[in-house]
Amino acid sequence: MGAKLIVAESARNNVCVGAKPIAVTNCLNFASPERPEVMWSFSEVVDGIKEACEAFETPVISGNVSFYNETEGRGILPTPTIGMVGILEDIRKLITQGFKSEGDIIAILGETKDDLAASEYAQTILGLTTDELIENGILPEIDLDFEVKVQQTLLNLADEFLLKSAHDCSDGGLAVAIAESCFSSLNNPANGAEISLSNHENLSTETLLFGETPSRIIVSFASEHTEKVKEIVGDLPFEIIGVVAGENLKIDINDSSVIETQINELETVWKTSLERKLEQ
Repeated sequence: MGAKLIVAESARNNVCVGAKPIAVTNCLNFASPERPEVMWSFSEVVDGIKEACEAFETPVISGNVSFYNETEGRGILPTPTIGMVGILEDIRKLITQGFKSEGDIIAILGETKDDLAASEYAQTILGLTTDELIENGILPEIDLDFEVKVQQTLLNLADEFLLKSAHDCSDGGLAVAIAESCFSSLNNPANGAEISLSNHENLSTETLLFGETPSRIIVSFASEHTEKVKEIVGDLPFEIIGVVAGENLKIDINDSSVIETQINELETVWKTSLERKLEQ
C-alpha cells in the first residue's frame, strides 16, 4: 500500500502542474535480503509499484536496487523512492500551486477520511516514534481507480484553462496544503485565504486539518467559472471551501474559528524550518 501511495503522489504532482505522467524511475533501498522479512517487504513494494504504474500507464523505464543497507546488524527501513516524469504539451496550460487573485474560489477535489494515524501530525505533534507508527500498522489506503479519475479530472480542467492554481494534499494534510498555496505565488505578494470547512464525517478537528488522505487536490479558479468547473468535475467528490482574501489564513470548521494566522508568519516558519532544526 505504501508503494502504491508514493507512485500515486508522484503522478499527482505531475498532474498538479498540468502535465500528463508518462514514465517512472525508481531507487529501491533495503536492508539485507537474506532476512525473510526484508525480502518480503521488497517483494510487496515491487508488487505495489507494478499495480500503480499499470493504473497510471507509466512504465518503469529505469531504476536500481540497493540491498544490505545496515550498520551493526540494524537495517534501514524499506525506502522505495519514485521519480516520475510527465509531459506538458502546451505551456499555456501550466499550473502553479500559489493562489493568484483576491476573490478566487478555493475548492477541494477528493474527500477527507480518518487518516491521521501515520501522518506528520502523529509524529511531530503527538510524538509517536517511527517504531510506534509501524507497530500501529495503520496507514491511508488508496483506491487507484478513484485516484486516476481525480487526476484525469484535474487535467480536463487544465485543458479548459479554468484553473488558477492546483496543489495536492500530502505531507501535513489539508491545512498545510492551503497554507503553502497562500505563500507560493512566486513574485506576487502572499495571498491569504478564508476557509470554511463542513465536517460531514464527524472527524476530529485534527484529522480534518492534518489527516493525509490521498487523492485530494486543492484548486482555485475565478468565480465566473464555477458552474463550468462543477460540470467537468461531475459526480466526483468536490467542495467549495473558501475564497482567496486578505493577508491571513482563516479556517473555520462548522462556523467555529480554529485557525487565524498571518501568512507572512506561516511563511517564515516554513522557510526557516531546516535552519531552526539544525540549531536544536
